[in-house]
Amino acid sequence: MTKSERMQEDERIRKDFPLLLEGEAYLDNAATTQKPQCVMDAMTDYYTNHNANPLRGLYRLSVEATDAYENAREAVRAFINAGSTEEIIFTRNASESLNLVGYSWTADNLKPGDEILITIMEHHSNMLPWQQAAKRTGAVLRYLEPEMDGTITEEMFRAALTPAVKLVCMTQVSNVLGCENDIKTFARIAHENGSVFVCDGAQSVPHMPVDVKDLDVDFLAFSGHKMLGPMGIGVLYGKREILDQMSPFLFGGEMIEYVTRDGATYAELPHKFEAGTVNAEGAVGLHAAIDYYNSIGFDRIMEREDHLTEYAMGRMKEIPYVHVLGSEDPKKHHGIITFLIDGVHPHDVAAILDSHKVDIRAGHHCAQPLLKYLGSMSTTRASFCFYNTEEEVDMLIDALKSIRKEMGYAE
Repeated sequence: MTKSERMQEDERIRKDFPLLLEGEAYLDNAATTQKPQCVMDAMTDYYTNHNANPLRGLYRLSVEATDAYENAREAVRAFINAGSTEEIIFTRNASESLNLVGYSWTADNLKPGDEILITIMEHHSNMLPWQQAAKRTGAVLRYLEPEMDGTITEEMFRAALTPAVKLVCMTQVSNVLGCENDIKTFARIAHENGSVFVCDGAQSVPHMPVDVKDLDVDFLAFSGHKMLGPMGIGVLYGKREILDQMSPFLFGGEMIEYVTRDGATYAELPHKFEAGTVNAEGAVGLHAAIDYYNSIGFDRIMEREDHLTEYAMGRMKEIPYVHVLGSEDPKKHHGIITFLIDGVHPHDVAAILDSHKVDIRAGHHCAQPLLKYLGSMSTTRASFCFYNTEEEVDMLIDALKSIRKEMGYAE
């Protein structure tokens, strides 16, 4: 694609995103993405024309709300190629999805002496639930340490996987290093060991095709707000045969079949895990976001994001005091570039970039154990989405070149 053709495509895509303002570079997409107008329109249409409590009424509006909610579930199922909609549970976000597994599955399946294996690169949301599960059940939480660029080899994984490991929890793409773990291989090895495999897909589902049948993971968690959808809606995929055996995580309305003074029987999947009034408008927004993804296609999305990452890392090499964490290969970053600047604290970097209208993230990125392992308790992160442009990368680089001077250094 020529530069002229790329610029024309940029213009077409960016027209769909009202908050992508000219002269401001939004580069914090690993935290949350901007929303296309179609997502907001879908939610407005729901509230304007179909709003009622889903699943509970026989009148027209309630039926329409139920249909909208369940149609969104089908859209999610198709998006990740799950076997049935019964395997798709709507939650608030990936964190809640992981907590659901961390509470419900571990309560009935772990005992003292069992082991949980996770990596040191996990987001806190894929770490704290397992810490708590270990405390409740008496299981032992063990950490697998990658190479400094985030690589985990098959040999490393096999060496860490003991017969006592009943649960393996791993991110598909690191939110700090951007590296991708070989989930399909690791899930296969875990299953050979008799272990259940939980995958955090928060940074992968928005940026690459994820097929749960092909990966053969037992659980997959992700959030709507990182994939063009609204905040407050997330997904837990789980294999039906495992979900069927799990107890509910939350209790209340809609997750029951029958209630007596002494107890209750629970609804069938997936409603057993969706207590209370559901987030129908969030599901509708997520459905619209999935439709938007499908309209562009992951081939084009990945090509654009790979190009931006390569372009940004190439330009960062022009600045001797900027140091990128992780692999030197841009294709192993999946749109995430975490870096340090000699002599400047990441929070100062973020503040100065903000004055240049460049939006990035600074801090520990909810991955403190990983940063400690890498030798830095705070870093700066730029993260791309397919709607970003080379011009926004140039804004970032121009601002980075001025930072040390603005901090009072001689150059």
